[in-house]
Amino acid sequence: MKNATILNGLRVPRSKFPGKAVRVVEIDSQTDPRWQVFVESHPDAVIYHHPLWLQALNRENGAEPICLACEDGNSEICGILPLVATRGLPGIKGQLAGRRLSSLPRTPVAGPLTVNTAASTALLRAVADRVDNDPGSRLQIKVASAELDGFVEGMAGHRWRPYYFLELPENTEDLHFGNARSHARIRSAVNKAEKLGLRVRESDSELDLRAWYLLYLETMRWHAVPARSYRFFKAAWELLRPRGFFRLLVAELHESRQTTLLAGSIFLPFGSTFFYAFNGVNRRKSSSLSPNDVIQWRAIHDACKERFRYYDLGEVPEGHHGLAEFKGKWGTQMKWLHRYYYPAPREFESGALSTSRTNQIVRAVWRRLPLTATMLMGDWIYRYL
Repeated sequence: MKNATILNGLRVPRSKFPGKAVRVVEIDSQTDPRWQVFVESHPDAVIYHHPLWLQALNRENGAEPICLACEDGNSEICGILPLVATRGLPGIKGQLAGRRLSSLPRTPVAGPLTVNTAASTALLRAVADRVDNDPGSRLQIKVASAELDGFVEGMAGHRWRPYYFLELPENTEDLHFGNARSHARIRSAVNKAEKLGLRVRESDSELDLRAWYLLYLETMRWHAVPARSYRFFKAAWELLRPRGFFRLLVAELHESRQTTLLAGSIFLPFGSTFFYAFNGVNRRKSSSLSPNDVIQWRAIHDACKERFRYYDLGEVPEGHHGLAEFKGKWGTQMKWLHRYYYPAPREFESGALSTSRTNQIVRAVWRRLPLTATMLMGDWIYRYL
């Protein structure tokens, strides 16, 4: 590439720096190779920017992504912003369930990915114009920090939920989970489980994915959270796994010539970050073996060996103290995800777990529903969100 400069390891045309003319266009991330090249070469890209993730979301509920790209005068991409239009739950309004353009729905973080502030501003202004021309709609941008303040008049953000991550050392020998006592406790639990016959392996068969999905349904039912469809996980398996962007680790108990699946977790390794994304566990049979600990131990060590810089354990909704404790015990750092909205709301919806009596009743009822019912209801809900 002629007339180029290296910016944070990314080869960028000089015309992409601030002060140069840019324009925003809509492209097809599946057929225009520039999108994938940009994502796979950008140091800050995450799996949720990748066209394969957008394709998996499309297979989940049929919603076509809107892929905005910022171009310079030479038609080189200097920024992207993936979006999906959601219909909103029937009869419900607001930031969480209303009609909106989202980057991206059912995705923790996927904000503008650019090489400079000029491209970020152009993309955000372009999508704000779309919202202005669609009365009743709202823009929602999901980012990992308060990085979009002041870009567009009328857009405002707030802290959403905490997320937990590890900054990985160069060598596995230097991995240390919290203080000495915490590390020893985790190591002891892992050793105990392995002595009792628990083994963790990476799955290479969709049969494992099907078996894991039943545990996932049980787990989501217990937490009273709508489950994603098997259709989505199969799409991710077929699209992401061949590229190494999808990994299912299963924990099995081997005893008396019998193998029992106790837990499994899905990970999304990409770029510099190894994402822990989904989990399913047999709560009745696994309480004394800590299979989730053994899976995390394996996954974190794998991520370190494979030279990832970060291990992301994901977000924690307010009120889920046990989940926060589980993610915190690995010696993680905590930061806040942010949500930005345009137009700015009068007040932000927290996304917190309600502790009202009504909510407690709903949770109790949900936990008693058949798995098939929770699966169908979850699939229906996510078609609108």
